Amino acid sequence: MSPGELPELPRVPLVLAPTPLHLASRLSTELGTEVWFKRDDLTGLGLGGNKVRTLEYLLGDALAQGCTDLVTGAGAQSNWAMLAALAARTVGLVPHLVYYGEEPAPSGNLLLAEKICADVRFTAAPDRASVDSALAELADSLKAGGRKPYVVPRGGATGLGALGYLRASIELAGQLAGEGVRPTQIWVATGSCGTQSGLVAGQRFLGADYDVVGVTTSRPRDECVARVSALQDEIGKIVDLGPATAPAPTVLGGHVGLGYGLPSPAGEQAAAQVAQTEGIFLDPVFGAKAMAALIQTAREGTTTGPVVFLVSGGAPTLFTQPAREEDPL
Repeated sequence: MSPGELPELPRVPLVLAPTPLHLASRLSTELGTEVWFKRDDLTGLGLGGNKVRTLEYLLGDALAQGCTDLVTGAGAQSNWAMLAALAARTVGLVPHLVYYGEEPAPSGNLLLAEKICADVRFTAAPDRASVDSALAELADSLKAGGRKPYVVPRGGATGLGALGYLRASIELAGQLAGEGVRPTQIWVATGSCGTQSGLVAGQRFLGADYDVVGVTTSRPRDECVARVSALQDEIGKIVDLGPATAPAPTVLGGHVGLGYGLPSPAGEQAAAQVAQTEGIFLDPVFGAKAMAALIQTAREGTTTGPVVFLVSGGAPTLFTQPAREEDPL
C-alpha cells in the first residue's frame, strides 16, 4: 500500500454517499460564524446516522471471517445498537443486543430493534460496563451452540470501525474543495469516541490544517482524550497516518449535563435554534449538546469560521420521553 492510499479491506457498502454538505446560512448569520452541515443523518440505512459508516468495515470483516451472528450492546436508546442490528439483518447475520439496566417499555431505538426481531436482553445492572462482560458470556454461549459470533464493543469503537470516518474525511475533503471552503474546525459529538477518532485520523491522513473538535456527551474529558489517542494507535496499524507523533485530540467537556442519555437545557435550546433556522432536528443526547458547545464558543468569539458540524443522526431518540435535568433521579 502506497502512502496516501486506503487499504483494500472487506467492506459492505451501506452509506448512500456522499451525504450532503451545505451552508447553514440562517444559523451562520445568527451566530456570526460560518457553519456548514455534513448531513450524516442521511446515510440511508434505517433512519440514518453516523454509525452506518462504522458498520461498513465491521460487517465486511464479520462476513470475511464467516461469522453467523453479530453481538454488541449499549443502552436501550442506543443508535449504535439498533443500526448494528438492522445492518446485520440486511447481510444475513443474526443480531444479538445486550443492554444495561432493567427492561423499559419499548420506544425509540428499542422499539425499532424489537421490530426487526433482534435478540434483546438486559443486564439488570445500572452500570454501562455491565454490558462488556455480558457480551463475552453471550458469545461463549453461542460458540457452544455451534455458532460463530462477531463481537463488537459498545459504540463500535475500534480501529477498524473508525476507518469509516477516515473514509468520510476523504469524501468531505472533495466536497469542501468543490465549494471552495477551507474549514478551521470539524465539530462532532463524542461518545464512544470512534467517530472523532476516524475524523482525527482522516485529518492526519490528508494532511489537512483544520482541527477536529469533539464535544463529550457521555464520558469525562480526559477519558475521551485517552480513548481517541488509543484508537489512533489502532488505526495507525491499518493505515499509514503520516508522522508517528500527533498532538493530543481536542475534546471539550462541560456539556454532558446531568448525565449520558439525559437532555440538557442548553442542548434543547440549541436544537430548537437549529430546527427553527435550518429545518434540521438534532437528537437530544449527542447532536444537541455538541451544537450547544459550538453556539457557546461562537458567541464567546473563540470559534471562528468556517466550521463544519457533523449532523450524526439519532432520530429515533426524538420519539422518547427521557427525564429532564430538573427531574429527580
